[in-house]
Amino acid sequence: MSQDTSSQPDQLPRFAPILTTSLILFLLGAIGLAMLIFFTLPTLGPRWLLFFLVTLLASGLALPAAYYLHKRFPSVPAASAAVLLREALWFGIYVDLLLWLQLGRVLNFALGAFIGIGLALIEILIRMREKSRFTPEAPKHE
Repeated sequence: MSQDTSSQPDQLPRFAPILTTSLILFLLGAIGLAMLIFFTLPTLGPRWLLFFLVTLLASGLALPAAYYLHKRFPSVPAASAAVLLREALWFGIYVDLLLWLQLGRVLNFALGAFIGIGLALIEILIRMREKSRFTPEAPKHE
């Protein structure tokens, strides 16, 4: 009899889809930022587009790093592709917050460190909640 373990994966997803997603995010962000810088004026609309494109760029860069960290330091249950993407998006949001605060000239090291620690703590709490979910075992038919 085979047990259904689809609710909790035993291993990380394959790297090829992660790399493909990473490249798509990175290229969309990089090409969009290049077009934004060279072809627009810094008005309100392009400034919001800047934050969106920086999120794509930073998430594309962080996705393979998140995969490597989960490969190097495995956890039970293993991180799914959605978890890896969420962690990469957290990094993109962190870079956006740093950019936002730097544009307002209020960013300093302590503020950046506290924001980073806060976002890491949120992710740790989300992962703890995912690990603590009760999933009953499949009944064994003898």
